[in-house]
Amino acid sequence: MRVDAFDFELPEDRIALRPAEPRDAARLLVVRPGGAPELEDRGVRDLPSFLKAGDALVVNDTRVIPAALEGARARDGGAPVRIEATLVKRIGPARWRAFAKPGKRLKAGDRIRFGGEGSACLLGTLDATVEAKEEDGSVLLAFDLSGPALDEAIAQVGHMPIPPYIAARRHEDDRDREDYQTLFARVSGSVAAPTASLHFTPDLLARIAAAGVERHTVTLHVGPGTFLPVKADDTSGHRMHAEWGEVTRDTADALNAVKARGGRILTVGSTSTRLIESAAGEGGLIRPFVGETDIFITPGYRFKAIDGMLTNFHLPRSTLVMLVAALIGHDTQKRAYAHAIAQGYRFYSYGDACLLLPEGGA
Repeated sequence: MRVDAFDFELPEDRIALRPAEPRDAARLLVVRPGGAPELEDRGVRDLPSFLKAGDALVVNDTRVIPAALEGARARDGGAPVRIEATLVKRIGPARWRAFAKPGKRLKAGDRIRFGGEGSACLLGTLDATVEAKEEDGSVLLAFDLSGPALDEAIAQVGHMPIPPYIAARRHEDDRDREDYQTLFARVSGSVAAPTASLHFTPDLLARIAAAGVERHTVTLHVGPGTFLPVKADDTSGHRMHAEWGEVTRDTADALNAVKARGGRILTVGSTSTRLIESAAGEGGLIRPFVGETDIFITPGYRFKAIDGMLTNFHLPRSTLVMLVAALIGHDTQKRAYAHAIAQGYRFYSYGDACLLLPEGGA
């Protein structure tokens, strides 16, 4: 399918730079293909009214790490070169794959000191060696620290990796340490937040539970590929970045029991959706899953397990907007996004949400 079919114009002022306060004050567009109405303007606080006793919400409990590092490369006889690196994937106790800028100024064997703000003092610094340069432009960094000591150092010198469309308009700050983390964050490893979960508050969770709706967790560590537009002309030419995820046996068994009782599985975010679909067999049975998934969901995909999804509004030409089109139909997706733009909905990571109910029901 042609990628430009998923393009659209978005006014810059529709890009949210901060989340709603409180988080569940965000707007919610309910999308029910074939329903009456097909598009309904509500608020995230209204979510419980669209759920039924016996349904289950699936949330991603990944935790965003402060994966954006700033430092300098030093070589004998040469002036330091400023380096920005974003950690992408942990390879071992002391090694990370990262995207670095300017990557062309680095070579294997280079030493980088992160943090310290140019001070000669070693406190608040983290040193690494460029072990290799990869074909995709990333570098393999071998840090001088390992395990929990490395985690602690990254937490000290790193910054929250706010999305590029926000970073282009303002700097990351202390508020992002809290704003860009979900209520469910437990397992460290993501370099981007599962943003649909940012809308939840304790009060909203209490009302969802009071409605008889179960909540189950999965873990998928989100990589930077979530922000990348598809550069191929056709979806068949795009290769997804693999991301690590886990669906435990307890979660799989609980979700299968929900389906067996006639309840619905509603995923919170594209990450939970992709992971549950990766774990599901053709008959819809969800199996335990541990490992990497590079599932690419586009129109024509037949969903095996999920019955609906809560998600944000996504980038043009992105794999995420393609997933939305696969779930509710491409024409409905285009109408929903046109409506959201016309009605002033806020887009992207800190923006508003939409509830996709492909069967058209409440």
